Amino acid sequence: MSLSDIQNRITKAEADAGRAAGSVTLIAVSKVQPDARVRAVLEEGHRSFGENRVQEAAGKWPGFREEFDGIDLHIIGPLQSNKVRQAMELAEAIHTVDRPKLAKTIARLAQEMGRCPDLFIQVNTGEEDQKAGVMPREADDFIAECRALDLPVKGLMCIPPVDEAPSLHFALLAKIAARNDLSGLSMGMSGDFEQAIALGATHVRVGSAIFGERVSE
Repeated sequence: MSLSDIQNRITKAEADAGRAAGSVTLIAVSKVQPDARVRAVLEEGHRSFGENRVQEAAGKWPGFREEFDGIDLHIIGPLQSNKVRQAMELAEAIHTVDRPKLAKTIARLAQEMGRCPDLFIQVNTGEEDQKAGVMPREADDFIAECRALDLPVKGLMCIPPVDEAPSLHFALLAKIAARNDLSGLSMGMSGDFEQAIALGATHVRVGSAIFGERVSE
């Protein structure tokens, strides 16, 4: 696969779903990828990227920003409270807001910094013990709590269980978003992004299909 192959598949999935071309943002997941691979995708003109770890993002993206305009960086991995300031300085969006303590820390720093990235609330749609995210039954209350803190909540994010049909989880996330008047849906990865687009995804997170298999750390 190449970047253009993925973009063409997204365009087709948008059309098949009766959605406008360009309604889906492709986040190229660049975590654990060598700089040369990331640079090649930047040189093709792509600008939206996703990183799991704030520390890795901090070592990679300030330099690329000096070379390339318009970079749109998304933090898509679990976020520790002590990394929030750095994440907010680096990124245009954070997709993993998942607990009140984190929301309050973001709100405090947003007041202090005078800016805040776009925020997505992570929902643990599979209710998996090992996975981050607010439980579906608690999502409405947590969304309301974040809004009460004046946080710019743009949408929801999920990572379906590996052994279940992802479409069930995409549909659940879309339902929670709709009843809370949220338009953003960060869902779908290399193996299932077309299904996610059919069910309303606005952001899909694709790594290996663009960059090749991750380089081990």
